[in-house]
Parts: sequence; structure tokens; C-alpha cells
Amino acid sequence: MATDHDRLFKELIRTFFEEFLLLFFPDMHEHIDFHHLSFLSEELFTDVTAGEKYRVDLLVETKLKGEDGLIIVHVETQGYVQPSFAERMFLYFSRLYETYRTRIVPIAVFHYDSLREEPSVFSMEFPFGEVLQFRFFPVALRKKQWREYIRQDNPVAAALLSQMGYTEREKVELKKEFLRMLVRLELDEARQRLLLGFFETYVKLTEEEEQQLQSEVKAMETKEREKVLELIISYEQKGKKEGLEEGVKRGLEQGMKQGMEQGMKQGMKRLIQTMAQKGMTAAEIARLVDLSEEEVQSLLSE
Repeated sequence: MATDHDRLFKELIRTFFEEFLLLFFPDMHEHIDFHHLSFLSEELFTDVTAGEKYRVDLLVETKLKGEDGLIIVHVETQGYVQPSFAERMFLYFSRLYETYRTRIVPIAVFHYDSLREEPSVFSMEFPFGEVLQFRFFPVALRKKQWREYIRQDNPVAAALLSQMGYTEREKVELKKEFLRMLVRLELDEARQRLLLGFFETYVKLTEEEEQQLQSEVKAMETKEREKVLELIISYEQKGKKEGLEEGVKRGLEQGMKQGMEQGMKQGMKRLIQTMAQKGMTAAEIARLVDLSEEEVQSLLSE
């Protein structure tokens, strides 16, 4: 099954919206009044020119400290390179403004693998003057160095280590530091599972690497060692349990499917036999039940 990256990012940022702003936009975080916070329904826009439909990822209605008027924070996550992305952000902005008629803060989170200079400005100008310069706030995750974030007790930082710049040789250490962050955060089980699931989606260790991870954790001399080991074992056990439950579910579904198919076959067989007993030929039966004559003969001979 394909991974729904937009859903994963939206769930992460929605759950930890304040922590997201604190991590990447501390100045913005300082001005927002988080006592007034509500998530708006998704807006669906149609690009008439391209004939495509786009749905904005996250809309948050809030206030600035000391002000009465509402503002909207629009967060868009982008997992692939799109040359016209800055223009798309402007179109979202203009249509959102047309709908809500209030100030809008546009943010884009880039999480594709390639390293590139992603423009954060859409402009329109002529030889005789500039008409438009629209800017949004970018977060290019692959350009972030993961080691710079492991000392922060921020759940978004922990999850997004998986999207930052690291090498294959650093994967074991990366996961170890992620688990240490998770232990320090002391989150409830639901939020802990959200972060674990997000991280595991993007950083997959081989069996050998998992064994290396456990060896390194056991060698830790900090008080976090036992809690990190407990977290690893607990997650492994939950994964096995979910795998077993999924296996049982699929087995039941397959059994039901096979049972229904067998039941339908038996019902068709009885119908064909009854029609044959009334003197109908195989060709006549085949036309009525929408089967080939060979299939009718096969059912009659069973």
C-alpha cells in the first residue's frame, strides 16, 4: 500500500502545531496567541487551466497577541519537485484571501530527497515596473543537519530527524538519538506512537542494523538506557501483535471470500442440474446463465 505522505505530515503538524512553529519560526511563535487556535476544514481548489484539483494541507485560525482580529496560518507540505510551486502557493494565498478576507501566513515544508534551491518568491514584473512580489516561509528539511536538533526537547524535531540530512552510515545513530529524544519528551502513548510511526516510515533499519542499535543502547551509560530499551522492545512487540492481527484478518477475509465463491458455485451447479433435468440442452443453459457451454458441461459432470 502506498504511503500517504501528506496525511502523515498533516497529522504530525496538526498534533504539534505550536511545537512546529517554535522549532522553525521562533519569532512567529512569539507573536501568536495559542489560546485562540482552531483548525479549519480543508479547502479544495480547481486549476481551471491545468484541469487539476488541489486541496490545501492545513489551515489554522488564530490570533496575534494583543490583537482582536483573526489570522490564518496555511501550511503546505511538498514531497516532490514542482517548478511552479511558488506560483501555486500564490494561487492558494489569493483564493484563501478571497474566501476569508483576513491576513494569511503561508508556510511550505519541503521534504523531498533532492537538495536544491527552492524559490520562496513568486513575482510579476515588467520593464517599466514590478506588479507583484509574493513571499512564503520555507522549511527545506533535507538541508537541515539532524545533529543540530537532537538536544531540543521538541516532538516535531524528533519526528523530522527522519527527513533531515543524514547518511546511510548514520542511520543507527540517528534512530538511537531519536529514541533518546522520545524518552526525554515523556509523551502519552498515543503521541509517542504517532512519532514512532512517522519516524519508522522514513528510516528503516535492516535486521543487522537493529541488532547494532540494541547493542549500542545496552552500552549506554546514561539513565536513559533502560527506558530506551523498553521503548524498543515495546514497539517490536506491538509490531508483531499488529502483524499477527493483520494476518488473522486477511485469513478471515480470504476464507470468507473463498466460502462465498464456493457457495455461489454450488448454487450455480444446482441451478444448472435442475435446468438439465427439465430437458434443457447445455447450449440453452449456457445462454441463460451467461457461462460457456464447456463450463456448463463441467458443472454437470461434477
